[in-house]
Amino acid sequence: MKQTKNTELLIQKNIAGIVLKPDAKYLKDIFPQIKKQFEKYGISVLLEESSANMIDEKDFLSFDKLCEQSDFLVTIGGDGTLISVSRRGFGYNKAVLGINLGTLGFLTSVLPQELEQFLIDFQNDNYVIDERMVIKANINFKQSVAFNDIVITRKSVANMVNIDAYVDGEKFNSYYGDGLVVSTPTGSTAYNLSSGGPVVYPLTEAFIVTPISAHSLTQRPLVLPTDFEIELSTPDKEGAMVIIDGQDIYEIGQDEFIKINIASSKAKLIRTKHRDYFQVLNQKLNWGK
Repeated sequence: MKQTKNTELLIQKNIAGIVLKPDAKYLKDIFPQIKKQFEKYGISVLLEESSANMIDEKDFLSFDKLCEQSDFLVTIGGDGTLISVSRRGFGYNKAVLGINLGTLGFLTSVLPQELEQFLIDFQNDNYVIDERMVIKANINFKQSVAFNDIVITRKSVANMVNIDAYVDGEKFNSYYGDGLVVSTPTGSTAYNLSSGGPVVYPLTEAFIVTPISAHSLTQRPLVLPTDFEIELSTPDKEGAMVIIDGQDIYEIGQDEFIKINIASSKAKLIRTKHRDYFQVLNQKLNWGK
């Protein structure tokens, strides 16, 4: 099936920088096998420091040095590992390949048993790089980027939260409920989906604004173009929590604003040509069954 808006950019393939799933010591036996496969096809391997410490490897680099010295990055784990590495390495503009050791993820493109064939295709330039929209947030003068979503939610499970939402400085809605998800199209199959939001093709450029368990049945998900700036605040005295990709947590006080924009560059994901997004949707969501 045709995939739109992929980049035809070809990357250097001499050095792979590998990051392992945290707290996965079982990778000690798996990493040498994967390293050997990369080296078989002429690709040197560098290992990130915390990953090396986890599996007792002696040769490693800090994450920043890994990004500087690698031609591309590889994650071994699941979608969460890939998201974390894509966010941490965003400023280095490196493409990321995800190897999933469980079942196929939405983002991780290759299973271990497919790696050898992928590397053959990879060295023959028979692969795709998907460019995924990233959103940036300014929270109390702190900058953060989100690959999947930014969630503003209540501080206590016993309370709901009021959220005022603005587009380009003009108020367009007030939400009252468990919170609000501002998602990228990539993140549309994450918290957005479980909150009743739409599935959006991941190479689209759009903000998806979805209320979480809204108190009013008239509140519905909203899709906005990316040339808008979204601002969110809460009038509640206790403030609210802001969660970036389920990984970073911030607090905002009463009437403090979160400003959300599209990032000026995109995350790059390396993908096999033998699997497309709709096949993954069919498998993960059991469509048509």
